[in-house]
Amino acid sequence: MRKGMLESVLTGANTRTSHAQVVDELGKAIIAGDFPVGSILPGDPELALRFKVSRTVLREAMKTLAAKGLIVPRARIGTRVTSRNQWNLFDGDVLTWHFHRGVSEEFLYDLSEIRLAFEPHAAVLAARNATEVEIAGMMRLAVAMGDPAHTAESLAMADLRFHLAVVEASGNPFMRTVGSLIEAALVGIFKLSSPASDRNKIDDVARTHIKIVEQISRRDEAGARAAMENVIKVGRERVRTALNEGREIAAP
Repeated sequence: MRKGMLESVLTGANTRTSHAQVVDELGKAIIAGDFPVGSILPGDPELALRFKVSRTVLREAMKTLAAKGLIVPRARIGTRVTSRNQWNLFDGDVLTWHFHRGVSEEFLYDLSEIRLAFEPHAAVLAARNATEVEIAGMMRLAVAMGDPAHTAESLAMADLRFHLAVVEASGNPFMRTVGSLIEAALVGIFKLSSPASDRNKIDDVARTHIKIVEQISRRDEAGARAAMENVIKVGRERVRTALNEGREIAAP
């Protein structure tokens, strides 16, 4: 499984290359509003000095940020920060930077709505298309979620592996593009309220995920859809409850 935002949140891992560090720091600054929408970024000489990188590295970093929709170069004007509606929220880095800043209940709710638009249908397609090997793999992942030794971190990773396995088993390559959204939603749930602290809740998590696989195994498309919808809605309610209790989403 690829490394993604959930793993970086769990481990606190930092990017290593000069290019990645410039992209990460500038991206975080833009999302946080340090460089407001519509503002012009400092010039290349100033940024190169600030990040202690060559002009070549800086130019490549700016191209990356432009591809994510955060900035746009303007001849004889400079590089302008674009409006938020142009930011690519399907991009894993952009989502990670939002969580670094701190996100609202509305942001997490919107994420869950997108999950409800995609993942239940992924479960339907898995019921239609998954091989027996894929079904057996999903069942192993679901059962493993009930391990009493889980920490909040290991349970979050197990949850991610399961949901990405369902997306993969759908057989539709376009479904894979929602992987970053799934990760983002699980980051929010993990940082607010993990069921790993309660033995009964871990059992519930495993049971509800096993039910998804059971419906897929029966080739019951309606049942698979309903089971996946239930899992997503339960996670959303857990987040809402945590927020209502006044707990904050903050960077680790």
